[in-house]
Amino acid sequence: MVKYFSDEPEGTVVVDTRNHYLYWIWENNTAMRYGVGVGREGFQWFGRANVARKARWPRWVPPEEMKKRQPELPDSMEGGPNNPLGARALYLHGKGGGDTGYRLHGTAEPWSIGSDVSSGCIRMFNEDVIDLYRRAPVGTAVLVLEHISDRAG
Repeated sequence: MVKYFSDEPEGTVVVDTRNHYLYWIWENNTAMRYGVGVGREGFQWFGRANVARKARWPRWVPPEEMKKRQPELPDSMEGGPNNPLGARALYLHGKGGGDTGYRLHGTAEPWSIGSDVSSGCIRMFNEDVIDLYRRAPVGTAVLVLEHISDRAG
C-alpha cells in the first residue's frame, strides 16, 4: 500500500510502464502497488481499456505476429504452471469493445518482473495477479501510461 495521487477513480488500474508498477487505486490517495514486467522496445502499448473477461490458469494462443517471429512456438498451450500467462489473466478490450490483444497476466518467468521483456502484455508475479484478479471485476477501467510523474510516494 502506497500514497498515490491520481485523477482516476477508485477501482481503476493504472500501469506505469517506465517504472514497472501497476497501481490498483484505493480511496484517500492510496493504492496497492505491484511490480510488473512490460513490453520491450517496439512492443509497448499505451492507452485506455477495460477488463472484458478474466480467466484462471488461462490457455495461451500466441498471436500470429509472434508465431512469425518465433516459429518454434506451439499453436496453443493449456493453462498450468509453465504457461506464459501464468495463474490468471485479465483480458483488455478497447473503447469500441474489441480485444486489444493485451493482457494483465501472471508469468512462468518471475525474474522478468521489473524489466521491458514482453510482447506488450503486462506481466505480474503469479501471487500478485491472483490478488488483482480477486479485486478487479469485469468492467474495471485500465490506464496504461508511458510515464507517471510524481504521483506515487
